[in-house]
Amino acid sequence: MDLLAHLEAYVATADEASFSRAADRLGIAQPLLSRRIKTLEGHFGGPLFDRSRRQVTTTELGVLLLPYARDVLDRAQRLRQAAHSARHARVRAVGVPADCAPAALARALRAGTERGITLGMRELPPAERESGLSDGSLAYALLRVAPERAAFRVPLGLASAPADTREASRALHLEELRPRRRRTGEPPVPPLPLLVLAEDQVPCFEDRFARAVARAGLPEGRIGPAGPAADALTETLAGRALLLCTESYARRYDARWAPLGDTALHRGYDVSAPPGPRGTPDVPQWLTRLLGTAVGAAGHGDTGGPRAVGDAPARLAARG
Repeated sequence: MDLLAHLEAYVATADEASFSRAADRLGIAQPLLSRRIKTLEGHFGGPLFDRSRRQVTTTELGVLLLPYARDVLDRAQRLRQAAHSARHARVRAVGVPADCAPAALARALRAGTERGITLGMRELPPAERESGLSDGSLAYALLRVAPERAAFRVPLGLASAPADTREASRALHLEELRPRRRRTGEPPVPPLPLLVLAEDQVPCFEDRFARAVARAGLPEGRIGPAGPAADALTETLAGRALLLCTESYARRYDARWAPLGDTALHRGYDVSAPPGPRGTPDVPQWLTRLLGTAVGAAGHGDTGGPRAVGDAPARLAARG
């Protein structure tokens, strides 16, 4: 016997003094409500209602047990509410790159709150974001993938020291970084090292970047890991290095930035989650869109509007 359902039938009938009105209140058929009352009367060992009159009245036993029935239903409702609150109060960690736009991440937090979901942003390197989904410490994560297979792409370019004038950024090709021939008598000028952030130290990017560097004729020793992002940015702003990064990251610190002409060197991202009940990740579309904005994905404006990722939700669900 479903005790709560039977008690609900009992309390509703006592309140309404009518089997038909009680059934309407509960949204069930009257015969079903009558069967529940009969079953409950058998359970308690006596009639709860007097049916001999035109209007249903509560018996002495029914009056005696009614406060206890109400108390059980009230406690059950409070239990359901507590479970609902606990479910939605749990912080769902989201693994994101370190160079995300804070304002866009804040919009994602607010959007989650509006939907009853408490999100928490965690800046993590690519490998830790992937492992966080596997071990359950992350509810969602931005994962690096090859740009041609990604839900959305983020253009990369080279940041350098700020200039006195704000000139339009033109596409830069790696061949242009080769040392220029010096005029006779000019002192040698060592070429600036090109630093690569931890976000781009992933196999799907490193391999193609190494090939592009080789095609451009740049010495391998000129390319190196950036180490701490703050140190790399300091060297760049001081004019002692070039930094491979996104435009939004460079502009945030007033650095000059020029996009790479080779679109194969874009970053590729997917938003993923642990597999759901059907074996595929359940990633809300609104979260995908806002995280795309946070990493500066092409086609995502700073307003977080639905300028789009094409068939991203379908691709995300299909790939997992």
